[in-house]
Amino acid sequence: MNIIILGPPGAGKGTQAQHLVETRNMVQLSTGDMLRAARTSGTEMGKIVAGVMDRGELVTDEIVIGLIREQLEKGSEGGFIFDGFPRTLAQADALNALLEENNIALDAVISLEVDDEVLVQRVVNRAKEAVAAGKEARADDNEESMRTRLMEYYKKTSPLIGYYYAKGNLSGIDGLQSIEAVQSSLAAVLDR
Repeated sequence: MNIIILGPPGAGKGTQAQHLVETRNMVQLSTGDMLRAARTSGTEMGKIVAGVMDRGELVTDEIVIGLIREQLEKGSEGGFIFDGFPRTLAQADALNALLEENNIALDAVISLEVDDEVLVQRVVNRAKEAVAAGKEARADDNEESMRTRLMEYYKKTSPLIGYYYAKGNLSGIDGLQSIEAVQSSLAAVLDR
């Protein structure tokens, strides 16, 4: 089973993906993780990634697709979870072409539906909890940063919801349920 999990920052994509890795033997393809791993791998792609990142430039879609291609070639018994990719319509088209090229089906696209104000409050509370516990809060765990991240999501990524709806493989899940309830809803979609 190969899926994409969509949703704004803080919606719980990573938490749900990790649960699927543990319970369904899926491989989570997180672009951030792949870039960090590639940078230190010593491979040709890794050297390219390191050079781009060392110059402070943004990694191109071609590089990310190259990293995903490498992962797809390794295979996965349980399938793949695309987490943080695609983020734009151009990336969705590129991923679609890559999957077709490798005869891999995209079985489901899950959209975690959440309320922005609840997400903002979650981040603010997370920062307060970290400080109360004597830990340092993440630099972007504040209301202003979260609203900026949400705006970027709506500008660039939310058009994917319509894109995958038109393709007929989009399912929406209430992301404000408990973690366990979201896991159950996700399982219901995947086990159809």
